[in-house]
Amino acid sequence: MSLNEPRIASRPGDLIGNTPLIDLNKILTDEGIDVSNGVRLVGKLESLGPCSSVKDRLGLSMINEAEKRGDITPGKSVLVEPTSGNTGIALAFLARERGYRCILTMPETMSVERRMMLLALGAEVVLTPKETAVNGAIAKANEIIDGLDGKGYMLNQFENSANAKIHRETTGPEIWRDTAGLIDVLVSGVGTGGTLTGVSQFIKGSEEFGCTAKKAIRTIAVEPQEQMLITAAKGGEKIGPQGPHKIQGMGAGLIPKVLDLDIVDEVIPIHSDEASEMTIKLWMIGLPTGASSGAIVAAAANYCARAEAAGKMVVCIIPSFGERYFSHPMFNDIKTKAETMTKSPLPEPFDNTKYGFATARG
Repeated sequence: MSLNEPRIASRPGDLIGNTPLIDLNKILTDEGIDVSNGVRLVGKLESLGPCSSVKDRLGLSMINEAEKRGDITPGKSVLVEPTSGNTGIALAFLARERGYRCILTMPETMSVERRMMLLALGAEVVLTPKETAVNGAIAKANEIIDGLDGKGYMLNQFENSANAKIHRETTGPEIWRDTAGLIDVLVSGVGTGGTLTGVSQFIKGSEEFGCTAKKAIRTIAVEPQEQMLITAAKGGEKIGPQGPHKIQGMGAGLIPKVLDLDIVDEVIPIHSDEASEMTIKLWMIGLPTGASSGAIVAAAANYCARAEAAGKMVVCIIPSFGERYFSHPMFNDIKTKAETMTKSPLPEPFDNTKYGFATARG
């Protein structure tokens, strides 16, 4: 047997991309959805990137493009970015890798786990009021840049053209390749809109960006039911009370400029409670994710239950890994159970009185 060239990455950023697909039909059958009609649900595990989220691609693309233009220089420029967490984590690890100072602003609702990751990666974190959502974080980032004497630079994930670009060039081609062109429906959450836009442009085709049309797939955007801005922008009616939600990573309180509304065929709103319930179900099949993944899979399952889904392959994006969400309310019961666990006595020949028990046998 001959050996090929060694496949060894030189730095963490080189590991970004080429994430696997996984069959999620067990979720459908667990939900009572009949799969005998040939419907198939597949997840794109962006949670398996080097820093465990789809935003790894975004961070890499924005920094690469800014460096190519000469807008930023390692050791001199200060990266300042408003983020709901995962983009910040991507920027923080890439900043460590390349030698940038990194300051991140985010709403105070972001999980403690995310904050800890950012601080551990050497980033500076500034929290903003939850009531102002991402708009407040953006305003704070601009204020910080104004005080950095020209050294501060905002990559601006919500407007940066490098956002959708990386998904046209990597995520879309990967999905097309790994499904052997069998994808019929794309289901993606909208944080910045880059993943949904870029993947759809690659597969559906985009004259503007030189993408040849491959297939007329259906593009479904997912947003929190409590914040149905995309639905309204597409002419739909909002459902129920509108306001704060518990799905970190989507529903930023604005329509991102990166999002191509015209490429969206349908918007499926998912309530925070439904997202949490599906997230736990994903954990129960051995797939740790966050609430945004739960929302996306719930929306995909809703579509798969329709008669029109028969014989179709539905690909949904799994944006991030689950460990950074343990402070989310959906894990309150598990957190309490973990914190109140007690030790058990040991069998003979151990004398359990030495370990705080009342008798030798506990």
